[in-house]
This record gives sequence, structure tokens and C-alpha cells, in this order.
Amino acid sequence: MTLSKCIWAAFALVFTCNAQNDLTSQLYETYENYKEPSLNKRRIKYDQIQPLIDRARNDSKYVVNKVGESIEGRDLTLISIGEGDTNIFLWSQMHGDEPTATLATFDIFNFLDSDDFKEEKQVILSNLKLHFLPMVNPDGAQVYQRRNALGIDINRDALRLQSPEGQTLKKVRDSLDAAFGFNLHDQSRYYNAERTPKPATISYLATAYNYEKDINEVRVNAMKVIVFMNDIIQKYAPGQVGRYSDDFEPRAFGDNIAKWGTSLILIESGGYANDREKQEIRKLNYVSILSALYTIATESYKQIPIEEYEKIPRNDRNLFDLKIENATYELIGKDYIIDLGINRQEIDLEGHNDFYYRSIIADQGDLSTYYGYETFDATGYKIVPPHIADQSFESPTKKEKLNIKDELLNGTAYVRVDNLVDKTPLTELPLHMVEKTYRFPKEFRISPGMNPTFFLEKEGKITHAVINGFVLDLNKPLDKQGFGNALIYR
Repeated sequence: MTLSKCIWAAFALVFTCNAQNDLTSQLYETYENYKEPSLNKRRIKYDQIQPLIDRARNDSKYVVNKVGESIEGRDLTLISIGEGDTNIFLWSQMHGDEPTATLATFDIFNFLDSDDFKEEKQVILSNLKLHFLPMVNPDGAQVYQRRNALGIDINRDALRLQSPEGQTLKKVRDSLDAAFGFNLHDQSRYYNAERTPKPATISYLATAYNYEKDINEVRVNAMKVIVFMNDIIQKYAPGQVGRYSDDFEPRAFGDNIAKWGTSLILIESGGYANDREKQEIRKLNYVSILSALYTIATESYKQIPIEEYEKIPRNDRNLFDLKIENATYELIGKDYIIDLGINRQEIDLEGHNDFYYRSIIADQGDLSTYYGYETFDATGYKIVPPHIADQSFESPTKKEKLNIKDELLNGTAYVRVDNLVDKTPLTELPLHMVEKTYRFPKEFRISPGMNPTFFLEKEGKITHAVINGFVLDLNKPLDKQGFGNALIYR
């Protein structure tokens, strides 16, 4: 590319993005007006979205059709709006435990139902026809799992089409022959933007359609829209955008839909600090998808140079929930300096409506190329094994005999409970509970896979407790430190 063309391309990108800057800013600032209040957590179920689908069904501007059924008989519903000649197909929750964009979809409907942004909505709906399939895998969503009731990954069923959900997705794609497709997913919160400590809050991909990763006009158009969306997200989550791997997967729907002629935009919603329920990420989905629809409707994306696409950092997976670095660990009479990477795993409670944390040490050793949502520099601190309290108490709710802070300062992390009648697996107290007959391990060793429960001492004094992967500063009030939960062992 000549210098003059480079200058023109850069100017075109700046002009295109600035032209919609006011719109995206307003979308972000007014978001709470359109956020669907009935969907306030990630673990949403099929029954929760049915009243919202019925609301659209009773609104004349929408066309709502049952297009298939899941294995367990739940309806798959396509919701369409717009009068334009260009079809846009958006589908979400192909994996049942990836609901962030499903939440944003119903926020978008509230936006479309409002009396605001009339000119912008007119531009979108007069040029485009939008088709939403908001929950492709309702059976998986019911139990908050990736796979469908058959136990297969629907996103690896584009060739065999064994699942009814996959058959429906293929049928809808073929009937629409959409110009653009938005393949909406969640990814692990442990992805980071390449070589940075920042989480890949949103990752994009213009999906490859062959092993050679060739770039044709269909893929170019997806790349241009992604460059535009990246520019938007950088304003609200700077440095927190990644580029998903474009290795060709011949069984995947995204890759095949791109092969079949639709400009495929993959959006993966990752992690964001202090946003476990992904409400900020939901908002970013809402803003970036609506903005993308506007640039497609106006065709302003066509002026964007694709060279900017390759500048988006790739996804890495080098994040932990907590990184403890430079801790002194004594083993067989010798001191070692190690880093610990701790992940707070979510374990679903009965009914799959909520969860608790059961943390693990994911890795240890030299983790200098890894990062943490939280990082504790343990230079000068020594890891101290936990012990079990001398006294026991009557039940999980009868804690009057315990001075929790004093117990922690003395290195106590476990207490015996006389009556553990129910099956509750967690306690909100920062102490693990065990049955009277529980056998406490004789030897304490730090190892990957174990629950991270120990103490840190400095100059011979315990200053911090690590309970189930949460660090507590014992010089500060315990109730102000954002502790998750401890565990009950039987």
C-alpha cells in the first residue's frame, strides 16, 4: 500500500468511527433504560425468556416463529424485525452455559421497543432485517452446561447435523442466506489480551472458511465490522479486546456459515474485573452489536481498512483469579520461592440457579509470564500450614464460641461441627467446617489441584489468611474484604 493510500485509509477509519461516536456514547450512557430487569443473573432458564418472547409475539413490528425444538421438547424461536433487504442473523447460547449475549439480546429488544433514538432505529430497520435466535440450546441452559441433552457440542455438529438444535440452525441460515451472521458465545474468564495482564473481556473473530485461512470478500466484510466494534470497546474497556484463534474447524457452525457465504462475526464474552455475573460485559455486547448493526445499515464499514484487524491482540490464556508471587515455601527443611496461580471454580448449587466457589491451585512455580485479576506480592512472606481448631461448636449457625479473627491469627482454618445435618456444601464464614470424624491430613504440601487454604506470616507473625483461594488481610475488618465462601467437608 502506498503512503498516500495508507494516509487515506487511516483518515477513513477515524472519520467512520468518529461519525458514530455520539451514537455509541449515548447507547452506553443510556443503557440502564433498556436493560431487561427480569434477567439479572447469568443462569437464565428457558421459562424466564418465554414471557419476553410472548411480549414480542404480541407486538406487530416483530415476526415470531417457532423454527424447531430441542431434544427435550423446548421451542426454538426466531424473532425477526425490520423491513430492509439485507438479512442479519444473530444466534446465542449454542452452549447452555454461555448466556451473556442472550441477556443483551433482550436488552436490544427493549431498545427497539422504546421511543428513543428514532432516527438511528429507522436507519437500521429500513435497511436491515434482523433475525434473532436467542437460545439455541435451552436444554443445556436448564442445567447450565455447555452441551445439549444428547451430550454433544452443538457447535461441532455442522456436518453431521445429528442434533435437532443443529438442524434448526442450519435450516434458518439457509432460509435467510444472511449477509452477516453474529455467532454469540462466552469464553473462559482466564483469557487475556496477548502479553498483557488485561482480561480479554470481548474477543472477536472473522471466522476462517478453509484450512488455508484465505481471505475473500465475505471474510473481509466481517473483518471491517470487527475493526469498528473493537474501536468502540476500546473506549470502555481499553486494552481488553482479544482476537480469537482463526484455526479452521471443519465441524463448527461458524466456520461453515462463513464457507456458505455469510460474513461471520464471532463474539466471545470473557472476563471483567469485579463482574462475575457479566453485567458490564452484557452492556458491552449491547453497545457493540447495536453499533455494528448501524454501520452495516449505513455501509460505512466499507471504508475501514482491514489492516487494523491484525493489530487486535490475540487471545492468551495466562490469567488466574489470584496470583500469589514470590512466596517462601518450606519443604523438607529447605526454603523455596514459588508463585501460585489460583482459580476460583464455580460449582453449581441444586437447581443450577446459583453457585459457590471451590478454588484450586491451578499452577505453581515460576509464573512470571502469567497475571491475576488480583495479585499479591508475597516477597518476605512465608507460607504457614493451617490447622484445625481445638474446640468444636454445635452447628453451622451456632458460632458464638468462636472469635473468628483470633482463630485466623492463630493459624486456624478448620473447625469441627457436632451437627452437620443438611447437605449444604459451603459456609459464608471464613473458616472451613468439618465433621467430628473428619481426618485432617497429616502432611501439608502445596500442589496443583489442592484447595488453597493456608496462612502467610512475616517476621514470624501471621498477617494474612488464604481461605478457599481468598486472601484476607488480618489487620483489616474481615467483613469489608469481599470474601466468597469457605467449604464444608464431610
